[in-house]
Amino acid sequence: MKPYLGAIDQGTTSSRFLIFDASGAVVAMAQREHHQICPGPGLVEHDAEEILANTLAVTHEALAKAGLGASDLAAIGITNQRETSLLWDRRTGRPLAHALVWQDTRTTAMIPRFAAGEQGARIRALTGLPLASYFSALKLHWLLRHIEDARRRAAAGEVLFGTIDSWLAWHLTGGPAGGLHITDVTNASRTQLMNLATCAWDETLLETFAIPTACLPRIVSSSARLGTIALPPLKGVPLAGLIGDQQAALVGQACFAPGEAKNTYGTGSFLLMNTGTTPIISQSGLLTTLAYRFGAAAPCYALEGAIAVTGALVQWLRDNLGLIASATEIEALARTVPDNGDVYIVPAFSGLYAPYWNEAARGVIAGLTRFAGRGHIARAALEAAAYQVRDVVAAMAADSGLPLAHLKADGGMAVNDFLLQFQADILNAPVLRPAVTETTALGAAYAAGLAMGVWREPAELAAHWRLERLFSPEMAEADRTRHCHGWAKAVRRALDWVDAPG
Repeated sequence: MKPYLGAIDQGTTSSRFLIFDASGAVVAMAQREHHQICPGPGLVEHDAEEILANTLAVTHEALAKAGLGASDLAAIGITNQRETSLLWDRRTGRPLAHALVWQDTRTTAMIPRFAAGEQGARIRALTGLPLASYFSALKLHWLLRHIEDARRRAAAGEVLFGTIDSWLAWHLTGGPAGGLHITDVTNASRTQLMNLATCAWDETLLETFAIPTACLPRIVSSSARLGTIALPPLKGVPLAGLIGDQQAALVGQACFAPGEAKNTYGTGSFLLMNTGTTPIISQSGLLTTLAYRFGAAAPCYALEGAIAVTGALVQWLRDNLGLIASATEIEALARTVPDNGDVYIVPAFSGLYAPYWNEAARGVIAGLTRFAGRGHIARAALEAAAYQVRDVVAAMAADSGLPLAHLKADGGMAVNDFLLQFQADILNAPVLRPAVTETTALGAAYAAGLAMGVWREPAELAAHWRLERLFSPEMAEADRTRHCHGWAKAVRRALDWVDAPG
């Protein structure tokens, strides 16, 4: 048995390649950022060709660091930013336009038309998702309308649609020379075109959004031997895992039992709770989504709270305001003050996602006085991440009836001790940080390894999970209540900031 597994982790801001051994430990990693293209307010695009080039570059770099070659890998898995959508030419492999990123809000004005009458409720019942600019269906509808001749060519099968997993898998397995046009159930469940119950493209939804079937990828399991990589440096390695980034983190955190939950603190934050083989349609502003499907086993579902901006707020303080020179400085700056000085930041840069789903919300900084300084702003930025997670946890408990025993934390911001302690305080529940925080890539490697027999069952993966640090709640109840009251007031100021057209 080959001892190593590779994982392509294609995220919102960077592409990475990680190599893991059979115990789940990181052997080597390489990373490259790609450009964030923002041609106007609310518009966010990526150059898919840059992402592909970076992906190939980081695989070279990580293999070289480890002193390994393709023949040393049992398989690779791909995990990816979800919902980001693009069209490309089947013959040339070139994108027709930049990819529309999940954060892009250009389709917001379409929502009332698609939600008219009972249609919005029907779409949510079929997909588990509310109508929002977040998901792929409206993005694809927009691309087909605004790119010349795209709809005709898509209907003829000359143009292919995909999220970033599909784009990478197609190119890596041959591209125009027979590449696999596939997506897994987790990514498909985020397009708002897949039926949750059947895990297949839904004809009613395709008709509603005017999407030609011929341009869509084939839906596959998250863990299965899918094909073989055709490009160096991974040529000949089996592709055996395909899974959206947040579901991959759920797998990497070994949350295989109903009620187990993780939160990934990244550009945004995404809290997922495993609900087993039965989907729970949220009544509290959460998303119902596929958690994973291993081989031919029954699919497992999750409730998800998607938060648009957490780590991106720290980047904004760095890049737009110059408050810090690097993201790593934020914790030290926040610790220069004993409290937030009654300052709250609601980072609704592109509206508020779960549990509010208010596209017209915009960011606010509330409670400012002459007393407020850089430290208070930094502290409020970190606290904003924790407050948003608390809102989602409350909604999740209401939907599932399952109280949160503890929260497993991962993602780039999980290294921040201040954030995780405040999170435990404001949740009044323990927060657990694993020894391996690269859980998104680890989940993709786990999916690939299960398909190839490196591990026989998920229980073996759970045995690998190790605790690095436990954060226990220390805040007095009166302080917790006061802080949450201040946050709720700030949120109310942010809601419905953008006036309706006309």
